[in-house]
Order: sequence, then structure tokens, then C-alpha cells
Amino acid sequence: MTVSGEVTALYTRRGAGSYFGEPVSMLEHGLQAAYFARAEGAPASLVIAALLHDIGHLLDDVPADIHDWHADARHEDVGRAWLAQRFGPEVSEPVALHVAAKRYLCATDPSYARRLSPASVLTLRLQGGPMSAAEVAAFEAQSHFREGVRLRHWDDQGKLAGFNAPGLHEYLEMIDALARPQAG
Repeated sequence: MTVSGEVTALYTRRGAGSYFGEPVSMLEHGLQAAYFARAEGAPASLVIAALLHDIGHLLDDVPADIHDWHADARHEDVGRAWLAQRFGPEVSEPVALHVAAKRYLCATDPSYARRLSPASVLTLRLQGGPMSAAEVAAFEAQSHFREGVRLRHWDDQGKLAGFNAPGLHEYLEMIDALARPQAG
């Protein structure tokens, strides 16, 4: 099976589910994040990272109601591991950093936290809250931190009820072009 086939199967099986307290489905959220990445002129690797940034939620079973979460699901680690088997670090590493990027932005941009959705505020607490100064410095030392921050912004944008972003079919060739030759 191709990587695009794997992605399609995951979104077909679990993508119609509600996106944890947001007014969109998991698939709509990924498509909207990818749309905003593409609209900003991001390279293909970041567009696909935006599309697949929450793939860890599609791979793991977590409570459907965000209020039932008592610990962070660590979906960024699950997603990174799955993506790293199929893509290079230009796709997997921004995904690995998109949760930390929320914590980073809350620590470095006073207005950022006020723009978070209620569900993101709840998960921020589970994820450790805003970073400390030492955590900020460590985050900024990571090679893909800027891409992780960009991805975080598209993640935040991709929660619009009724917004019709282009469908998954728009990204299938791009997925397979970026996939490692032995993947899928």
C-alpha cells in the first residue's frame, strides 16, 4: 500500500470523528491546517506536516470527549514515530514539535494564549503549560523549531466550522512524492 493509501485509510476510519472539543472533524482540521500552510506558500513538506500533524490521534485510542482526558495523549510523539518511518525529518520533526510550539508561544508571546480555543487551553494544562525560560532556550536550539512554530499557527487556524478546504485527494500525489522510497 502506498503512504497516501495508508493516510486515506486512517482518515476514512477515524477522520470523521469530532476533533476533541473543536467545531470540526479530525479530517476537516487536517485539511484546514494544510490549506493555510499552502496559502502561506509553505514548502510541500510543511503542507504535508500540517495535513498530518495530528495523525497520532488517528493511530491511538483516546477518549472522544476532551473533558475525559486526565493526561496528555502525547500524540505528537506517536505521530512523529509513524511519520519518521514514511518521511524525512522535514515532515516528521515539525509534527513532533507542534505541541511544544504551543507551550513556547504561550511563554514568548503574551497575546498568543488569549487566542487559544477552549479545548487548546485545556490541553495546554495537560501538556505542561507555558515553557520556562530554560525550556524556551532548549526549544529554540532544536533544528526544526521554526517549522514547528509555523505548523502550530496553522493548527490554530484549522478549527473553522463550515470552512470548505480542498479535499484529501488534493494531497495524495504530494504525500507519495515526499514519502521515503521503501515506505508504504
